[in-house]
Amino acid sequence: MIQLQGPRTLGRIFKARIEKSSKRNAIGWIENNEVKSITYADYKNTIEILATAFHKVGLNVGDKVAILAQTCKEWHFLDMATLCSRGCVVPIYPSYLGQEIDYIFKHSDSSILIVENDKQMEKVLPFLQSWTNLRVIISLHELSEEVLKKFRNVCAFYSYKELVRMGTEDQKTNPDLLDNLIQNQLPEEYASIIYTSGTTGEPKGAVITQHALATMLLNLDKTVHGAFTQNDRSLVFLPLSHVLGRADSMLPLIFGWHSVYAESIDKLMDNIQVVRPTVMIAVPRIFEKIYAKIMAQVESGNIIEKHAFKWATHIAENYFKKIDSDLSPSASEMIEFKLSQKLVFSKIYDRFGGKIRYFVSGGAPLSPQIIQFLRYANLTILEGYGLTETIAPCCLNPLSKQVPGTVGRPIGDVQFSFGSDGEILIKSEALLKEYYKDPAATQEAIHDGWFHSGDIGEFTAEGYLKITDRKKDLIKTSGGKIVAPQKLENMAKAQPHISHMIVIGDQRKYLTALIGIEKDRFLTILDELGLPSDCTLEELAENEKVKEIVGKEVDLINQDLAQYETIKKFKIIPEEFTVENFLTPSLKIKRKMVSARYSHIIEAMYQ
Repeated sequence: MIQLQGPRTLGRIFKARIEKSSKRNAIGWIENNEVKSITYADYKNTIEILATAFHKVGLNVGDKVAILAQTCKEWHFLDMATLCSRGCVVPIYPSYLGQEIDYIFKHSDSSILIVENDKQMEKVLPFLQSWTNLRVIISLHELSEEVLKKFRNVCAFYSYKELVRMGTEDQKTNPDLLDNLIQNQLPEEYASIIYTSGTTGEPKGAVITQHALATMLLNLDKTVHGAFTQNDRSLVFLPLSHVLGRADSMLPLIFGWHSVYAESIDKLMDNIQVVRPTVMIAVPRIFEKIYAKIMAQVESGNIIEKHAFKWATHIAENYFKKIDSDLSPSASEMIEFKLSQKLVFSKIYDRFGGKIRYFVSGGAPLSPQIIQFLRYANLTILEGYGLTETIAPCCLNPLSKQVPGTVGRPIGDVQFSFGSDGEILIKSEALLKEYYKDPAATQEAIHDGWFHSGDIGEFTAEGYLKITDRKKDLIKTSGGKIVAPQKLENMAKAQPHISHMIVIGDQRKYLTALIGIEKDRFLTILDELGLPSDCTLEELAENEKVKEIVGKEVDLINQDLAQYETIKKFKIIPEEFTVENFLTPSLKIKRKMVSARYSHIIEAMYQ
């Protein structure tokens, strides 16, 4: 465990880790299908160089640095250099449009902008003249002359390479700068303002202090009791603009492990084979896609492969039923289970590099059926819970015993309570200080030190937290019945041909659903559907056989529901769900936007 000298700040945790693990591999990346790495000593040197360069270009204590880029090691280096230099990082999703970036940059009072490339710079060019605080722009990649000339006289500009060169030169005359900055850090200083990727209205900026950020890391370190070690290797691919991805990028500081940055989310499965991680942190959408792909491949296999898969699943299901009931499987059951692993499930395990010990899932609920299935393939998922306001993890399934359908137990100093309506209330030192420049929202969210999460939940008899739904999403039918749509939507994700479901029914007599599909899930049966290989999603959505397939899957979901919870009618949406339309950057559904776009279809289902 990390032992801190002095107040809790990220800089002090960083310094303690460097002293403990200087010669071990710290940060890695992929070049030509090989992992390249730097040690913790080199890691410190990189942060020193960037901190020195920031000092040279005029970064002052408390200055806000906005980062607009895809996940990469340079994003993380600049993040750490800012945090250790007593600055405040404002992450911005690279998928955001110009107007959204403009709002966050202005609202946060940022003075330095870090952009990835020409594409991101083009988004902000129309707004630069109105950014009165803007002093410096830094680009990760070289910008074209055409783009450069469009803002040349607006403010100072440096490429990442220039920043490194400048910092390297100045480091010789100012070698103690980083240590002095860390030594003078105060726990109450702003470390980050993280804007929520809300589904409605303007995003709110959650102010995270140095003390709160450091406490989140120390809470995790205390909770896992050394189960993660410096021998682990993680693959970082989530957006660093999202609080979960950001937390992931900082875990080497407490665990001392080797953190490798993926080339992109599109190359994730290829990168896994190169990196062979032992730990991976992801959001449910990633696991849902993996599960859907596996099931599609099983469906397209020959009859022998299908029978083998069904047999192996049955064996594993019975084996884990006994384990979960604290019973010992018989000798024959253990032999059969090992055989199912060798013949069927090992192939699934090997797709993830063959070394995975733990997946960690957060950001949204994950279907228990998917968790249980991946467990059969020796892929353990630790589902957790957290929000932007709790700096990601505040609850995690224990390594000793996971309970699918729950998000585990509180970590570190985190306490939970419940409002009269079941709303989850959270108290911890790892909590936002306030919403930036929004006292009304702060007062609404925090009462007597308790943060009102907006989530509805309860504790199980074993003390595991179970999330029921978002408070604002609960449906009250015209008959007075309360329905948690998240429960139904989660069940739908385990179906082979449904990628998304939005349950409708507030103040209505019965429930209906808008259903999203993906072409990939129908590729093996296009001939049976009478559709060409180049068919559109719209053609799939209108196909009668597709409607029949989806209808049967809706019937399967309804079998396990109370009568008032069942879906009476549904409509397939002829659009794929992406961050360009119906998903937030953290891959949650913009429920109100979908409902508004298809309001005419919804009304038709109630006529």
